[in-house]
Amino acid sequence: MKLTTKYFKADVLAGMVVFLVALPLCLGIAVASGAPPFAGIITGVIGGIAVGYLSNSNVSVSGPAAGLIAIILVAITDLGYQTFLSAVIIAGAIQLILGLAKAGGISSYFPTSVIEGMLVAIGIIIIKKELPHAIGYDVEHEGDFFSYQLIEADKGFFSELIHAFNFAHTGAIIVAIVSIAIIVAFNKVPALKKIKAIPGALVAVIAGIVLNEIFISAVPAWEIKDEHLVLLPTADSFDEFLGQFTFPAASGFLNAKAWLLVLLLLLLPALKPCFAWKQEIKWIP
Repeated sequence: MKLTTKYFKADVLAGMVVFLVALPLCLGIAVASGAPPFAGIITGVIGGIAVGYLSNSNVSVSGPAAGLIAIILVAITDLGYQTFLSAVIIAGAIQLILGLAKAGGISSYFPTSVIEGMLVAIGIIIIKKELPHAIGYDVEHEGDFFSYQLIEADKGFFSELIHAFNFAHTGAIIVAIVSIAIIVAFNKVPALKKIKAIPGALVAVIAGIVLNEIFISAVPAWEIKDEHLVLLPTADSFDEFLGQFTFPAASGFLNAKAWLLVLLLLLLPALKPCFAWKQEIKWIP
């Protein structure tokens, strides 16, 4: 892709908007997936710079995929983070080979109803996992990783949600309601839908930060404290920064369960954009 300064001003503005939306999105999806927040930031950098430049496309968008949260969460819990990274490397290498071979047409053989059903199921799992956080119930974490091993009282689809109300936090509930209202308004209110420069998700994030600052000053009991916030590790030196990186486990490349995950990572990320593209084509007059 040839670099040009012709649209530099517009590109800078667009880049800032995407950055402000992608940063909390990368953090949120990393935490929801059971990965360290630091991994979300690094992934966002790679997706924005490396993938954006190497894709040779003027309109491609790369970023974290919320649809993979359920699969990644189970994979990290079952295989361990380092073995999971091994599967990601294998899947990425195969995807590059398939891309060079122009094998994307294979996706046309998959019925859209199957893909739609799969995405709906994943969406329900994500909503179920995030509702306790909206109430203010954040499962205790160990180090950089969040543990989703539930206690006996939490087992079952609805019992965890009911149990979460025992830990309800007024401030978290208010922020959740306001954020959802803002996002819905930006998607439903005609006047707000026309505002393209400021995404609703960005407004929701800013509103959440402002509300918490108001709580700190006016209603301390509603303050959302550090244990309910996404906290990034800090490094005092370059060597300490490098020490935050986690490398794949060599044994993971020979792990049978890791190779099963490779198949999922090959199929789902490839089929989702194809399904979305078909849906867009339906509505073109």
